[in-house]
Formats: sequence, structure tokens, C-alpha cells
Amino acid sequence: MLRSEWIKLWTLRSTWWTLGPTVAVMVGFAFGMSLVVQFLGDQMAAPGPEAEAAGGGGTIPGTLVVAIGYDTAALVVAVLGCMIITGEYSTGMIRSTFAAVPDRLTAFFAKATVLAGVTAVLTAVSLAIAWAVTYPVLNANDATVDFSDSAQVRQLAGVVMYVVLVALFSLGVGALLRHTAGAIFTVAALFFVLPTIFGGVIVFASDIEWVVWVTKLLPSMAGAQITPNAGAFPGALDPWVGIGVLAGYTVLVLAGASARLKLQDA
Repeated sequence: MLRSEWIKLWTLRSTWWTLGPTVAVMVGFAFGMSLVVQFLGDQMAAPGPEAEAAGGGGTIPGTLVVAIGYDTAALVVAVLGCMIITGEYSTGMIRSTFAAVPDRLTAFFAKATVLAGVTAVLTAVSLAIAWAVTYPVLNANDATVDFSDSAQVRQLAGVVMYVVLVALFSLGVGALLRHTAGAIFTVAALFFVLPTIFGGVIVFASDIEWVVWVTKLLPSMAGAQITPNAGAFPGALDPWVGIGVLAGYTVLVLAGASARLKLQDA
């Protein structure tokens, strides 16, 4: 089943159209942010009012520069996670899959395993390329990633974990809804629309307890606490607690998808 799902994944044009931009987004965003670091460094080095305007508080952290594009890349991977299951329903291929493998959960979790493995490797490679591309600029501005710092290593590893969990969450939503547009809309709303709304609301309503709780328990807000883009808002979760919350959401969605696969016809 793993071999079968591997073949199905890589023979779809949609895979190449989603994974290719994932690398491009992460590397491109990182390179763009490194230019910002260079600009700030030049401003701080310049005498006079330019240096005062730039401030003297140091540069942007190297981990944030290298991983700056992960959130957008996660959206692209989420689309892939939805499509690799909803595409089979839209074409009717899911019937052939379940005819070949009557144990539906075996087929489903083989698909999940392949998706998780490919996403993890792709994200790690993208981070490595982003680091290599930005290293000359970051090194010149004393803002390189310090791999001897466990916190920085955890942040980069957290990016990989976050993107993998988003992909698996999207796969579960796709299996639950069995409709490509509906699944993509649902994932985009949960991971990108709601956080934007509540991120703005909490600025003006940080004293309202339920707003704080909803904000910190949103899937993207919780999971992002382990990445370099951790939010500094009231009640923000500990990094490992946050990624644990996202993992919990993912397990629940996959469990719901498994139940529907077992109980309803393809």
C-alpha cells in the first residue's frame, strides 16, 4: 500500500504544482527577508539620523529569516493534503482503491504515511536551501542560525512538525468532507482566516477571557508557538504544549475520517 500510494502521489500533476511552489515560497521569502536584514544592518552602520531611525536593538533572528515562508508553504501543503484524498472521490478511483484493499484504514493510513514523509523531507530540504541562500547575508550581519542553541534548533524542527501536522489535518478534513473546494476552504478558514480575525480582536479585547482562550487554542496559533514565529499575546502556550494541541486536533480529525471511511460507502 505504501508503494501504491507513493506511485499515486508522484504521478499526479497536482503534486508537482503544489510541492514545487512550497520550496520556491520558503526559499524566496527567506532570501527576501535576508535583504531586509542587510538593509537594517546598513542603516544601523550609517552615521546620523538613518542609524537612529533603524534603531540599535539588533537584527532579525536568523531562524525567523530562514523559516519566514513556512506559513504560506503550509497553506500550499494543506491544498495537497486535501486533494490527494478528495481527488480520488471526484474521479471515482477510491472505489478501485478499496476494492484492491478492503481494509480501508490500511489504505488511508498508508496515504497519510506517504504524505507525512514527503512533507517532512520537503520542508527540511526547503529550510536547508533557505539557510544556504541566506547564509552570506546573515553571516555578514552577525545574524546566522546558531545550531549549538537548542532553542533555535527546536524552532527549525518545529517548522517541520508544524507543516507535517497541517498536511495530515488537511488529509483528515478531505476524507471527512470528500469535496475538494469544501475541504480547502475549511482548512484555510481554520488556519489562516480565523487567526487573522482573532489576532486583530485580541489587540483590543485582551481582557476578555474567552477571546484569549479561543485565540491561544486555535490550531495555527497553538502550533506556531514551537516555530520562530511564536506569537507574543496574553496566555500564549508553551512551545511543546502548543504543538501538542495541534497534534491533538490532527488526531481527532483523522479519527473522525477513519470512522466515516469504515461506516459509510465510498
